[in-house]
Amino acid sequence: MLISRRDAALGLLSGAAAGLPLAPAWAQPAEAPPHELPETEEAPTKLAADRDQFSHLTAPVSINGQGPFNFILDTGANVSCISHALAERLQLAPAGAAPVHTMVGVRSRPRVMIDNLQVGGRDRRSVRAPAMTLFNAQVDGVLGVDWLKGQRLVLDFRRKSIEFTRSRSESSSPNRVVVPARRRLGQLTIIDADLSGHRISAMIDSGSQATLCNTPLYDLVNRMEAHSPVKRVHEKVQMETIAGEAFSGELFYLPFLRLGGLQLGNVPVVYADAHVFDLWDLKQTPAIVLGMDLLTQFESVALDFGRSQVRFDVAETPRVAQAVPGPSS
Repeated sequence: MLISRRDAALGLLSGAAAGLPLAPAWAQPAEAPPHELPETEEAPTKLAADRDQFSHLTAPVSINGQGPFNFILDTGANVSCISHALAERLQLAPAGAAPVHTMVGVRSRPRVMIDNLQVGGRDRRSVRAPAMTLFNAQVDGVLGVDWLKGQRLVLDFRRKSIEFTRSRSESSSPNRVVVPARRRLGQLTIIDADLSGHRISAMIDSGSQATLCNTPLYDLVNRMEAHSPVKRVHEKVQMETIAGEAFSGELFYLPFLRLGGLQLGNVPVVYADAHVFDLWDLKQTPAIVLGMDLLTQFESVALDFGRSQVRFDVAETPRVAQAVPGPSS
């Protein structure tokens, strides 16, 4: 799996309920809109999805009856946001300000009031959304996990679709692996994961183009490589958040990674001493955030926020992953 990290654009993260790598995170807590339907009353919604130039899945979104507009689906953001340009065009009313955490730090950002934000047959009312200057002109905003509320999200890369459904029980089968997870600050963290036998934490960020790791995992890899006869190449790369903030990282390859009953080899990862790992309380624990470069190697990925599990559908001719018998199979 060869993925160029040069000039990569990364998705948005959530702040207080942090999200994933290489992107901004919204620090304010997700606000429950006062008129939204209870989770059990929301019908399943399936939408055709597009891909932007940085591999993000995008969905059509209507705002206050206008649109559709192009929003990235970002499982690393706990709060949805809108581009500053679209907020001005729609003349959305100001709604205060809030600190916004990004890959490189934190700063106060303005918020606007969206009376009605609709995705397919689902809508949210009275949404206070951060307004950001997004450097990707193809994107009008970001949909965060505040849309899921204990339900299930299916990212179907082969059929290019996105589906929101009720939480449901699933089990592993040939070419399908279900992995246990836990809720962590609004996101799902895979708990049955290891790097060559060393336990790690793994999160999923559909808003990030690249897969990212923190310092403890990077140090673990260096210790393993010191005892290996194979000398691996580490490459400096320049990256940019979707908000246009530049930072540097180090690209290298993991020889082996296990996610439940999945075995992955030669996985490209970018190391950066990211500010967001502090938000997720993962500064001291080896952790990896799975970006779109890895996720799109699967047929589909389903995140069930109600039952705290992740499902990976593997192609019959696997590209980077192989389903094997394991604790979660």
